[in-house]
Amino acid sequence: MTDTPAVLVPVDRTKQPWWRSAVFYQVYPRSFADFDGDGVGDLGGVREKLGYLELLGIDALWVCPVMTSPMADGGYDVADPRDIDPLFGGLAAMDELIAEAHLRHIKITMDLVPNHTSNEHPWFLAALEAGPGSPERARYLFRDGRGPGGDAPPNNWPSIFGGPAWTRVTEPDGTPGQWYLHIFAPEQPDLNWENPEVAADFEKTLRFWLDRGVDGFRLDVAHGMAKPVGLPDMAAAKSSMLSNDDDDPRFNNPAVHEIHRRIRKVLDDYPDAVSIGEVWVNDNTRFGEYLRPDELHLAFNFRLAKTDFDADHVRAAIDNSLAAVAPVAAAPTWTLSNHDIAREVTRYGGGAVGEARARAMLLVELALPGTVFIYNGAELGLPNVDDLPDEVLQDPAWERSGHTERGRDGCRVPIPWEGSTPPFGFTTGTPWLPMPADWAGRTVEAQLEELGSTLSLYRMAIELRGLRPEFSGDRIEWYGSPPGCLAFRREGGLVCVLNASNTPTQLPPGDMLLASAALDGGQLPPNTAAWLV
Repeated sequence: MTDTPAVLVPVDRTKQPWWRSAVFYQVYPRSFADFDGDGVGDLGGVREKLGYLELLGIDALWVCPVMTSPMADGGYDVADPRDIDPLFGGLAAMDELIAEAHLRHIKITMDLVPNHTSNEHPWFLAALEAGPGSPERARYLFRDGRGPGGDAPPNNWPSIFGGPAWTRVTEPDGTPGQWYLHIFAPEQPDLNWENPEVAADFEKTLRFWLDRGVDGFRLDVAHGMAKPVGLPDMAAAKSSMLSNDDDDPRFNNPAVHEIHRRIRKVLDDYPDAVSIGEVWVNDNTRFGEYLRPDELHLAFNFRLAKTDFDADHVRAAIDNSLAAVAPVAAAPTWTLSNHDIAREVTRYGGGAVGEARARAMLLVELALPGTVFIYNGAELGLPNVDDLPDEVLQDPAWERSGHTERGRDGCRVPIPWEGSTPPFGFTTGTPWLPMPADWAGRTVEAQLEELGSTLSLYRMAIELRGLRPEFSGDRIEWYGSPPGCLAFRREGGLVCVLNASNTPTQLPPGDMLLASAALDGGQLPPNTAAWLV
């Protein structure tokens, strides 16, 4: 029998909010686990796998939209924000998930969509029936068209998914009528947040879920909602998914901050709740404005997820992310992938090289101060599935782009759990997207039994991050490093080294805590990271 070393006493996190250093696990429910056998993942499947998530060591779940929806955009077109779609098991399934997750000390954060609704939302159906100038239409952004007969859209804004951001409606009398704004798909009409009914209804939605025990929210398109006065034309009508210029009039208008202040006032009535914004803003000052003390608690910074595997670029992304939150004393956030971004294994080159680099970047990410978000399947080293047959693609970008953009389905293929053939225990039916036969070695079952697997690396890294006092402090100090490498030190004493060069490199002094691959004669191999204490 040996005494437990003092350094393994868990880090005292009681002096800060739980979310400032949490590891969130993003569940894309359609692709996680299917409980009822219809081929689509559901909340029963998530609940069934809570033991696995507890074993992984995560602190909280971010559950992508499961509210009532026609599923034109995977649930981000919400027809009833205060109910759970039968596809995912209904409201009872959500209540059961919240209760069991809490028993396992796992928090639950829900994905809410404040910018738009479904075109099947009762409000929008009422707006179509009511006609121009009605209170019902004032909840959305209906406008008369331009040109003879109003045949041209009200402005030149494009949709993120391709084509114009406007769709013309047929009025109740059968004549061509007004146009409505949809920054995303036509099935996702934008709400008019200048209408007090919109804000009041969203507050009702927040309280509905918080009162049911939800621990917070990820707010979709949190830099949206507010639109500029008069809806002016864009200087250059260009658009691409997950990227926009800071002068894009569709996003980041100053009035959005008052919206977030109203949201924060609601969350302040629930002291442990967290709001996490999807904020695609490049300028650090403007990004930080979303994290002022009376606005969002956290905001996604995507620089690391959009950075290639290059030591100088990774260091620049880290410095930029830390600088963005420092003036407002907010916690930085880190993510390498999500349901909208190609998986890191593929982005870093694919195959064995891509997986080695993804493992290395995991250690870099978990070594940094702040909050970490892991996308389901990243812990298995899953690549994108970029050879899906055209006929199975479901992302609206595929149709809207005239079959020129394949969309995001490649990073949404279901999770392989067990067995040697598809669907690998994900479902007893036919999975909603086909699963590659060569994933047999990537299943949870296979990797749990292998100490050197990517899943085992995730488990060890998350556990060490939660236990070791060397991970304390909000700042990092950069070390001098050979070309193609980087090294930084946490205030608590942890040193993280990344070798993104083509040759092995010497490690700085210290005891090895964890490495993403075996050392090479005592040196750190290429495409590898290590933790030292």
